[in-house]
Amino acid sequence: MAKQESKREPSLPADAGFSTRAIRSGTHRSEYGEHSEALFLTSSFVFEDAQQAADRFQNKELGVVYSRFTNPSVQMFEERLACLEGAEDCVATASGMSAILAVCLGLLKAGDQIVTSGSLFGATIQLFDNFMQKFGVSVRYVSLTDPAAWQAAITPQTKLFYLETPSNPLTELADLQAIGQIARQAGVITVVDNCFLTPALQQPLAFPIDLVLHSATKYIDGQGRVLGGAVAGPKALVDQVRQVVRTCGPSMSPFNAWVLHKSLETLSVRMRAHNANAQALAEWLQAHPAVAKVHYPGLASHPQHALAQRQQCGGGAVVAFELKGTDSVELTEKAFALIDRVQLFSRTGNLGDTRSIITHPASTTHGRISEEARARAGIGAGLLRLAVGLEDLVDLQKDLEQGLR
Repeated sequence: MAKQESKREPSLPADAGFSTRAIRSGTHRSEYGEHSEALFLTSSFVFEDAQQAADRFQNKELGVVYSRFTNPSVQMFEERLACLEGAEDCVATASGMSAILAVCLGLLKAGDQIVTSGSLFGATIQLFDNFMQKFGVSVRYVSLTDPAAWQAAITPQTKLFYLETPSNPLTELADLQAIGQIARQAGVITVVDNCFLTPALQQPLAFPIDLVLHSATKYIDGQGRVLGGAVAGPKALVDQVRQVVRTCGPSMSPFNAWVLHKSLETLSVRMRAHNANAQALAEWLQAHPAVAKVHYPGLASHPQHALAQRQQCGGGAVVAFELKGTDSVELTEKAFALIDRVQLFSRTGNLGDTRSIITHPASTTHGRISEEARARAGIGAGLLRLAVGLEDLVDLQKDLEQGLR
């Protein structure tokens, strides 16, 4: 749908920095000249006459029509996120999962194949296995970290590579350059879930990647307030996803868009602070006698540390670690005991908040998938995921120490 013509901020210099773009891009002002972007809480918009209504519905005239698919607050968020990702266009959705669904419905048909990895968020695995396959789209799982496996998985039916990097929760990394090049040569569309790092720490479209996807609920919001999703990339592909949003209705609400639009202004400073806390906490956990293994791309011990340094600007805010134990029963008991003992970490399944969060993936985020799928994703009974927030580091360490004791 054509975007609304409105009064905008002056064009930014081509070499404007990330934070400048995060604050100044995607701003439209009404006739009142408000400094902070307005919130357009309306379901529909009126027309000057019948001809204008007809022209706007038929895309012959620029302008808003109905908030399911054209709302100024949503459009401002889309434009700002596209600017930060280096994308030509962006479409916002009601949640991260609806963004994934809209991509699948917009770009795939019965008989097509998705190639992805087992290192995925549990709900994404359920979407692929329980719904996309139900409608005739097959799914093949390969190793996220092995580009040769992606190459070998391509068939004439392969239409989409779906990558989550870093993965949830083990922070495994996909080689965006290598896998993206394989897909380009085969004519396969690539989609990267950039939820963990955001464009502040990773920009997949700088590699041979076609679309970048977000659960904006996470670090783009940053304070655990609203749901949202987004897909950014070339206009020709984004338009196909936008048609799903327009017709099927998984639209972002204007209020949520306004919150997320303002949140982008502090994204860079927040992500740098998250990253610093997570790096220090990962190093501390790695030396702890109760911990068997720590998963964090910022650690030299991470098997893909060198790749992280090439394609990311930091390890991110998510740290996963495994407790020491002899069997799944003991490990589950230890994991539950730790979660019950901590006082500062929030016990919830979300991530991306200023408040630090602790989660047991095997019983929560990945609890509804099969044991086989959990094993494929490396989700063991003693694995815990920390979404490291912005509290003082020493307080987070003290809380975990008393819990691990």
